Amino acid sequence: MQFYSRKIIKPQDLNNYGTLFGGAVLSWIDEEAAVFVACQLGKKNIVTKYMSEINFVHSGELGDVIEIGMETVKFGTSSITVRCEVRTKFSKKTIVTIEKIVFVHVDENGRPKAHGVTEAVE
Repeated sequence: MQFYSRKIIKPQDLNNYGTLFGGAVLSWIDEEAAVFVACQLGKKNIVTKYMSEINFVHSGELGDVIEIGMETVKFGTSSITVRCEVRTKFSKKTIVTIEKIVFVHVDENGRPKAHGVTEAVE
């Protein structure tokens, strides 16, 4: 798994318990996954189709630097499935894992379209 981007947890990213708000990290994951998939396919017209169970393992705290990792799991005809892990940069403590995030390559009408890619770009 490659860890491509980093974020610092700021006050606006916290929930009412003072830890990282799940909605904030899910937004970061969806954006990072979309960028990763667009780079894997060499195409920008992709949409998020599905996310499997989201496993919140540990809390992120104010000031933590986190990193978001992605790896390709499977290529379909019009889809691509990736796996994600979010962890703290320095302690490597896992915050969130998602085993399957599926994106679909679509045409100008939003219908699935073959992407023609069969292997991951390093």
